[in-house]
Amino acid sequence: MQNACTFCYRGVEFGYIKTRKRHLDRSILSQAMEDYLKAIYKLMELEGTVTTSALAEYMGVAPASVTNMCKKLAELKLLEYEPYQGVKFTPSGEKLALEIVRHHRLLELYLAEALGVPWDRVHEEAEKLEHVISEDLEDRMAAALGDPKFDPHGAPIPSRSGALRQQESGRLVDMRAGDKLVVVEVDDQDPELLRYLGEMGIYPGTTLELLDCAPFNGPLMLRVGVSHYNLGFQAAKSILVAMQS
Repeated sequence: MQNACTFCYRGVEFGYIKTRKRHLDRSILSQAMEDYLKAIYKLMELEGTVTTSALAEYMGVAPASVTNMCKKLAELKLLEYEPYQGVKFTPSGEKLALEIVRHHRLLELYLAEALGVPWDRVHEEAEKLEHVISEDLEDRMAAALGDPKFDPHGAPIPSRSGALRQQESGRLVDMRAGDKLVVVEVDDQDPELLRYLGEMGIYPGTTLELLDCAPFNGPLMLRVGVSHYNLGFQAAKSILVAMQS
């Protein structure tokens, strides 16, 4: 029997069903497990491979905690894990990760577009809600938004079938002086960084020119519109760009 529940968010009551019907029964997973699957997927997007040390740094937890969680997810046949060899999704794990990512990125866009939540706050709010929305509510949000392909930070939103519309891009720090670029995606993990970039007018779709790159991981000099900015190397690593056509 399905167990119908409700929760209230910003004065609006939402309903959801605890029993999931899609690829796998997510009721076997804790919120922490879902967070790990989403983090692994994000790191694979950024780096291609995922080591336990990189996962620990990304999530801000101890390496031992990562190892224990990876073992649990491997027991559930969601990951392939070998010590010192990093982690890989199984087909079931990848499908489930894509479902979680879809929930998160749709929520981010809905919060931004429908409720006016600033782009530096939608990630934190979506983190709270992604674990409880039903597939019906997910579909209604997608329909209300016109079946969107990207979230407010430019990250692709998986379709219900798990398909992704990837954009060709590279890291800003890997570009050369003189390159004229368009921002494709900005990492959403650090709200202070998002506010800082917003003050410069750097959002997905922004055009800019890389004027100079200081050596030894020094700052980058950018032209955004008629303004010039110096952007630190670590901040610039969070920005994906494409060449202007």
